[in-house]
Formats: sequence, C-alpha cells, structure tokens
Amino acid sequence: MFHHKTVMGKQKVLKKSDVLSASEIGQYHYCSCAWMLHRCGCKPESPSLETGKQAHISLGDTIDGFERKIRVARWTAVLGVLVLCTAFLLFLLEVIL
Repeated sequence: MFHHKTVMGKQKVLKKSDVLSASEIGQYHYCSCAWMLHRCGCKPESPSLETGKQAHISLGDTIDGFERKIRVARWTAVLGVLVLCTAFLLFLLEVIL
C-alpha cells in the first residue's frame, strides 16, 4: 500500500492498481487493448506466444554476442594505441640518443 498526503492534510491509501509503472505506460502506448486485458487479469493465449518468446530469447543471445564483440574490439583498439605509443616513444629515444 502507498500512502499519499492530499492537499487537505488527509491521507488516502493508494492500491497497487492505482499506480502505473513506466513499463505499463509503454505497454499501453504499444497496445492499449492488450494493456487493459492484462490489467484486468486476462492471460494471453496464443500458439504464437511460444514462438515469440523463443524469438526474443534468440534476439537477446544475438545482442549479447554483439556486445561481447564490441568489448573485444574496444580492448583491441586500446591495445593498438598503447603499442603505437610505445613504438613512438622508442623511436624518439633512438633519435635523441
């Protein structure tokens, strides 16, 4: 339960169903009918639901793979810059000496 003070100083108890989360607002924006059915407690039933879940899992795995590759690419770039800086410093030492 949430407590909320009103302007008159009286407290009103808010039920969980009175409060919208950011996720629910996004769901409403995507499909207001589906949001309302979910809010009323109706569970979706569709043979395509499992296919959609598997597609989301597969997409998540693909995104995770890309994120790993991006991390490797960044570290490779950092290592390349360090090698170039080291080579440049060694060159300067050779020229100075």
